[in-house]
Amino acid sequence: MSKQPTRFAVSAPRGTPGPPAPAETAEHCGTSLAGDPLSQEQATELAQAFKALADPVRLRLLSLIASHAGGEACVCDLTGTFDLTGPTISHHLKVLREAGLVTSERRATWVYYRAAPDVLARLSAVLRPAGTPAESSAEAGVPA
Repeated sequence: MSKQPTRFAVSAPRGTPGPPAPAETAEHCGTSLAGDPLSQEQATELAQAFKALADPVRLRLLSLIASHAGGEACVCDLTGTFDLTGPTISHHLKVLREAGLVTSERRATWVYYRAAPDVLARLSAVLRPAGTPAESSAEAGVPA
């Protein structure tokens, strides 16, 4: 019997606006590694998101999506950027989506991706040194 990995956030089915906000977001946004220690559950959830970002292709994809005009990018704009096949790009986007780092929306033939600012803010908050004031999503350069 295989054990299913714990995911940071549940992804929405294709064609829906995106995943629901991660559970307990308000409670964990202020949690810093240098502040209160993470619980086992928090560490497991966060590790899934950081693991998704640990791949250079996925990190670059997230960067391309977040910095794209309007904060969203069509998959057609992403595939030509890499020397990888379409199915490989789709796999990497699926990993980002399952980790809750991006949302997707199908429009006719194409799928559009948008960075999930609430999840990125939570990851940022965890890495923020203790005593450092939280900055808003706009100040952090996270697209709304």
